[in-house]
Amino acid sequence: MLRNKLGFGILLLTALVTVGAQAERPNVIVIMSDDQGVGDYGFMGNDLIKTPSLDAMYKRSGFLSNFYVSPVCAPTRASLMTGRYNYRTRCIDTFVGRAMMDTEEVTLAEFLRDAGYKTGIYGKWHMGDNYPLRAMDQGFQDSLVHRGGGIGQPSDPIGAEGKYTDPILIKNGEEVQMQGYCTDIYFDAAMQFISDSKKANKNFFTYIATNAPHGPFHDVPEGLLAEYKKVDFSPIIIRKIKAAQLEKENDKLARIAAMITNIDENIGRLFKKLDALNLTDNTIVIFLNDNGPNSMRYVGNMRGMKTGVDDGGIRSPLLMHWPAKMNATNQSDVMCAHIDILPTILDACDVNVPKGHKIDGRSFLPLLTEADVKWPKRQLVFQTHRGNVPMAYNHFAIHEDPWKLVHPSGFGKESFEGQPKLELYNLKKDPKQQNDLASQNTKVLNRLKAGYDRWFKDVSSTRADNYAPPRIVIGTPHEMRSVLTRQDWRHIEGAPWASNSNGHWLLEAPEPGNYELELIFKETRPAGKATVTIGKLTVELEIPAGQKRGHTAKVKLPAGKMTLSATINFAGQDAGPHQVILTRK
Repeated sequence: MLRNKLGFGILLLTALVTVGAQAERPNVIVIMSDDQGVGDYGFMGNDLIKTPSLDAMYKRSGFLSNFYVSPVCAPTRASLMTGRYNYRTRCIDTFVGRAMMDTEEVTLAEFLRDAGYKTGIYGKWHMGDNYPLRAMDQGFQDSLVHRGGGIGQPSDPIGAEGKYTDPILIKNGEEVQMQGYCTDIYFDAAMQFISDSKKANKNFFTYIATNAPHGPFHDVPEGLLAEYKKVDFSPIIIRKIKAAQLEKENDKLARIAAMITNIDENIGRLFKKLDALNLTDNTIVIFLNDNGPNSMRYVGNMRGMKTGVDDGGIRSPLLMHWPAKMNATNQSDVMCAHIDILPTILDACDVNVPKGHKIDGRSFLPLLTEADVKWPKRQLVFQTHRGNVPMAYNHFAIHEDPWKLVHPSGFGKESFEGQPKLELYNLKKDPKQQNDLASQNTKVLNRLKAGYDRWFKDVSSTRADNYAPPRIVIGTPHEMRSVLTRQDWRHIEGAPWASNSNGHWLLEAPEPGNYELELIFKETRPAGKATVTIGKLTVELEIPAGQKRGHTAKVKLPAGKMTLSATINFAGQDAGPHQVILTRK
């Protein structure tokens, strides 16, 4: 279903804007790195990965030391953007069509845009690459992003596969060849946006979401890499590793560290820009990472890594720099999470959430600006696993400070067998989760289990057909050329991104139209024959040997919902396309 945003926009304009407050409101910058773990900072005790700009930011910022995110990318982003658990948003996984967020969700960008802010995103969106799911459709007036979950994935524009340096990015819906290293490009574009907003005398919301230090690791800043090649990272490797593998692991960590320090250098540049524009004092700058680290490395006094629901996989430092309101004495160890960022920013910006609009988070602003704050006891739940529909008790954790009830059944699994083996930890006494108290504290276990049951039932019933994947809408003036990639296909056969895998795309056309269809292959192939099915229409194409592009057909499509699939037989082996482009004529 297409979303009608007009009514909500009018509601925001009439109910959310505080008269006369615009000039006093802070600007807002949110910076989130990708796969940088909770221990990858000097101020968090890491002596090997250099983060001097963030260390300096820490010394003059408010700080939440007990802050949680989701175990993987897209769920954290959905929660940050909406203030709601990602299971409410249809964004339940990281690929195969399950990282797309329902367009009925109201994002932080939409709240702030409709309250008079200029809004811009630079880097990683990861909640849909086509209309009406893109960042530019969800409240961001300026966007410079990559597709999918990262550069180096099947959603890369053709000809720019895996290029962190000189990438092809998507600028307000159009593919644009860029010059430079991707993280530098994002910060350059963000700083230009900030300068333009200053000239226009407009408040701004700038979201900088780097794809670094996410893999692949082949393309990293060379100067920093040369320095980190000299470092022995074995003190922060927290898994047993054979001597023969140590050199390879050390090289990987050198590349990750180079990417992290490059982010840090850009944060330093950003603060210098704010100083030069005289914007620092009343600009909120929030920094966090999106999930645990992308290797088994230092996570402080915790255990775990990315994809895990142990604390090392779901913790992040939360820095909030706002000299007008807070400094390094404003710190809190109260448990907060990604769902709290939206209400906190709206609170700081005098923007109210309309009655009837449900959010799960609460503003942590009082924790960093007031003394002796009464903070009610709360439960927070984190659950993420592979699959089309979330399964109760599969790979989840529920927290009620200081308790953690967890079933770490594995992110890569759609289900588990038998009864869940629940583990219970007192994180205040046992942050590394080494002493399971489940058999000794059945009262606590049963209370948290009942809380999880209520939560799962609630988030699973947010809307009718709660976990149905969103559809890509084709043939509108918003996007006449739809690039369909393996990121958003509904995978049906083989490993999701393997060369011989296959899937289909869920589409919707508001009206009938004429289209050109093009099939694209990643590898050179022998001659073959393609069968394309779109709704009730079937088209066959002869595929010449060795030709990756140029396989086109003209089709007339009706209005309504439809499924597009393509199966190509190459010398007796069936496979799906790398990408499909549908262009309305």
